[in-house]
Amino acid sequence: MKKVLLTTVALAALVSPALGVDLPIYGKAPAAVTPAYDWSGFYVGAFGGYAWGNHNVNNATGPVGFANFTANYESKGGFGGGELGANWQSGNIVVGIEGDVFGADIKGDDNFALGWNDATKPGWGGTVRGRGGIAVDRLLLFFTGGWAYGELTHTNTNPGVGVDTFKATRSGLTAGGGIAYAITDNLIGKFEYRYFDYGTFHRDVPTNGVLPYTVANTYSTVLVGLDFKFGGTAVVAKY
Repeated sequence: MKKVLLTTVALAALVSPALGVDLPIYGKAPAAVTPAYDWSGFYVGAFGGYAWGNHNVNNATGPVGFANFTANYESKGGFGGGELGANWQSGNIVVGIEGDVFGADIKGDDNFALGWNDATKPGWGGTVRGRGGIAVDRLLLFFTGGWAYGELTHTNTNPGVGVDTFKATRSGLTAGGGIAYAITDNLIGKFEYRYFDYGTFHRDVPTNGVLPYTVANTYSTVLVGLDFKFGGTAVVAKY
């Protein structure tokens, strides 16, 4: 009996280390590291788009027989330009500042039946705006708003008398929003809507015999753009 017990103990002592080698080790898996896009940095780019203008002209008397004359007319056309800006990111919140300049070919007039005609055409403009949004890796949803400025050319035609043309440099407001996507670490595409309000300008001394008049001007725009960002990506550990 003693021999059997001693033999069993000896075999157990020999087998235990061997079994211990094959036992699995349980514990916390290492962190999986995946790159998350970092929107922080400076960028430059170009854009182009389409615009719809809305204009309201008011004259105290207007054409003969039309007292307190008021007319509304629309304009439409394309525009394009360049921009530069900078973003700062904290978590998934992105804030920034952006400025741009553009040239435009947006035309329209009221084509009044009696020949009286008003037309407004923007030549150039620009904006300085703040931006803010939420980033989901390479996708950014943003809103923007700030100061807008530009030069508008207005033409008033008075039948049988003459044409009054003048330029007005206007300062106003713009606001909108859009979506941007980082195609590569440095190349960003975007689609954006913006509304412009250039307020009302006054023509106090027309040169074609009409009384002073005012014109209010607003624009809605859609654009696509392509930016180059300086900088790379951040690395975030996800468990």
